[in-house]
Amino acid sequence: MKNFGKFSDKRILLHDGINLFYGENESGKTTIYTFLRSMLFGLDRGRGRGAVNDTFSLYEPWENPNYYAGVLRFECGGKNFCLTRNFDKYGKSASLICEDDGEEFSLEHGDLEMLLNGLNASNYENTVSIGQMKVETNQGLASELKNYATNYYSAGNSDIDLEGALESLNKRKKETERSIRELLQEKQQKHYELEQEKSYIWRDMHKLEQEIEALDEQIAAQKEKQEVAEREEQKKWRVHPGEILGVLACLVFVVVLFEKPWNYLVAPVLVLAEGIFIWNRLKDGRKKPQEEVLSEMQSALAKLLWQKEHLESEWKEKQTQYENIDEQLQEPPETGEECEKQEMTKKALELAAQRLLELSKDVHQELGVRLNEKTSSVLKEITDGKYEMLLVDEKLKMSLYTEGRKIPIEQVSRGTIEQIYFALRMAASEILYEEEYPVILDDTFAFYDDRRLENMLRWLVKHKKQVLIFTCQKREQEILDRIQSI
Repeated sequence: MKNFGKFSDKRILLHDGINLFYGENESGKTTIYTFLRSMLFGLDRGRGRGAVNDTFSLYEPWENPNYYAGVLRFECGGKNFCLTRNFDKYGKSASLICEDDGEEFSLEHGDLEMLLNGLNASNYENTVSIGQMKVETNQGLASELKNYATNYYSAGNSDIDLEGALESLNKRKKETERSIRELLQEKQQKHYELEQEKSYIWRDMHKLEQEIEALDEQIAAQKEKQEVAEREEQKKWRVHPGEILGVLACLVFVVVLFEKPWNYLVAPVLVLAEGIFIWNRLKDGRKKPQEEVLSEMQSALAKLLWQKEHLESEWKEKQTQYENIDEQLQEPPETGEECEKQEMTKKALELAAQRLLELSKDVHQELGVRLNEKTSSVLKEITDGKYEMLLVDEKLKMSLYTEGRKIPIEQVSRGTIEQIYFALRMAASEILYEEEYPVILDDTFAFYDDRRLENMLRWLVKHKKQVLIFTCQKREQEILDRIQSI
């Protein structure tokens, strides 16, 4: 520990078997425990207000805080490695070297996790490492066991992340559902716009119908007016009867006044002049109503008819538009090619998730048998055979069986609960990891009585290659001395 918390240039050599760290409170036991975890998985500084009391700040060196570093040497896969880390926020760095052949590994590319066979911080804290008052596991262990079961039994390896795959599928499904909703909303908006357009066209058609009806009334009135004018015109005299009588009187006067043969000469001339006069009067009488009055009436009527024809043509165009839109609205709604494609994608994602869940359920049953057997075996040994069977479901909910009775773990003592979780951790580590890792315990036995503690230590001595125990009590050492002297 080059510079970490209260320690500076502190060298600790570990050996096989039980490594016991005894000390009173605040002697640095938890600091060493935290140092081991930080070396394996790094130590990042928090952000914002939470950074004041985070792990990085709590274990900053008391002296020279800008030099915040350590070295860890460990053996893995039959080879020796040296891991160096600088936690300083300004000069953060890490290196991993194989001391046997000098090969340098990259932590950024996951070489350390590869060497540790996939062991990450979550698995570490849920299996071989137990902090103060943290013997219970969390759902991270359940997810890891489910991943392991699915991957191992389906592909013969543990490279597939089942929880991650399901999460990814669900995320894609939600994105697809959102796309489908957007497409449907777009079509609904289009349908609404068509309804609005249809309503506007109907309003225009109704207005045109009213205008056409008004024109029909004007046309009918104009025709009636014109017919009346023509009838009135026919009733009028073209030449006044007095004028005709005057012409006849003049003719008689000429015949009587003039002697023969003059009267025969003057009479034809007079008759011709009177005929021309009457003709001109008749012509002038017809000209005014035909060219002026009737022409004006006919022009007005023609204008009204043209306006009606124009409105009727516009009404027909509106009617065609109205019928086309109504036909579109009457057709069954089509989802469209893109929407159908998204629906197919959604069904495929649902099927994939369903198959993964079915596979997980099947293989977890097989893994469950192994987990129950191993957990029960550990629990039986550390409880002197009091509890012979422990059943663990896929969510890590556990039940005890003793003397033919099923007992929920909530009904047993705190000490027994701690033993149960310890047994689960040890069984899970044996299943998940090909290589055996050290067991690291920080004041784990606070709720153990002397007999439970002795059983636990006996089991650790017998089954584990390397164990680190941090404690503030002397009874662990006393029991170990008694065990090892036997």
